[in-house]
Amino acid sequence: MTDTVVARRYANAIFALGRKEGDDALTRHGDCLAALGEMIAVAPGLDMTLKSPVISVDEKKAVMGKLLDKLKADRIMRNFCFLLADKERLAFLREIANWYGKLLDEAKGVIRGRLTTAVKLSAAKQAELKAALQEKSGADIELTFAVDKDILGGMVLNMGDRVLDASLRAQLGILRETFKRGE
Repeated sequence: MTDTVVARRYANAIFALGRKEGDDALTRHGDCLAALGEMIAVAPGLDMTLKSPVISVDEKKAVMGKLLDKLKADRIMRNFCFLLADKERLAFLREIANWYGKLLDEAKGVIRGRLTTAVKLSAAKQAELKAALQEKSGADIELTFAVDKDILGGMVLNMGDRVLDASLRAQLGILRETFKRGE
């Protein structure tokens, strides 16, 4: 819980700085944070280094400096990451990146979702479903598609904090509960 509060505060702070500079800066900062988060996710040694209390702040700053050089990060992003190092908050970098992404999506009017089906959908069907969802919601929709044979048929749509379960498995579960109650 505390981790989330800390990450959200730092994400809000860097987002506010980016907003003052304009949309281009918001996107640049988001790309940089996402890339840093991805680097940490795929390199467990990097994650351990940034979280370790044994490694000095200066060494962590040196590591961050090299990463930020590769990403061609701007001055604000560099200072932000060095502030995280000074405050011993680099352990929250991935979560900060996630929160920043949510803030950026909200500012751009983008809703991210996941559509799970029992069989792989064709590209045409995926585009058709995405267009229908965009029309219904009035927002820009970014969907990821997944296949889960366990749902038997139909689909499960997760968008934000909403879940629409129109799967055959869910319908059979409802029918089973109805029979158990004797209705």
